[in-house]
Amino acid sequence: MRVYVPLTLPALAAAHRTGELGAGPFVGYAVTPALRAWYRSDDVEELEYAALGRAALASLRLLAADEDAPRRRVVVAVDVSDGAVVAASDSGAEPGEVTVQVTVPLAKAAAVHADADDAEPDVTAAAWALAAADRGDEAARSAVDEAEDHELLWFATQEIPGLLGRG
Repeated sequence: MRVYVPLTLPALAAAHRTGELGAGPFVGYAVTPALRAWYRSDDVEELEYAALGRAALASLRLLAADEDAPRRRVVVAVDVSDGAVVAASDSGAEPGEVTVQVTVPLAKAAAVHADADDAEPDVTAAAWALAAADRGDEAARSAVDEAEDHELLWFATQEIPGLLGRG
């Protein structure tokens, strides 16, 4: 199963340093029955893109909680066995939210998705506005939408050092 794991650049640096994406359990996003019902599509590519989008929003939430992290959303796509993943059953869970129950080596990552440098102003504004957007503030929701309008770039795992500014 393809799982999209939301991170920040410091969390990606830690994963690169340790060689582990995460020791289970940790949250990711995948094509689940709840995501299918929410997105209302049978197209697998569209559903995968929706799961990636949910993970990007979760990355934005991580940024909102970590003022020191560079303002770029990061999502790692990883393939894990279906048995290692449990779909969130909590009624407050996000569509597509899953819990990965096992330790995942970073070497299992298929790709890294991250914002380009030019997205930072919009991602910064969105991180500040996220709480208000969650409360229904339309101006804040617009700021979050501006960040979501930025497509995440695709990086091969070999490009992680360059993405972290070490290559």
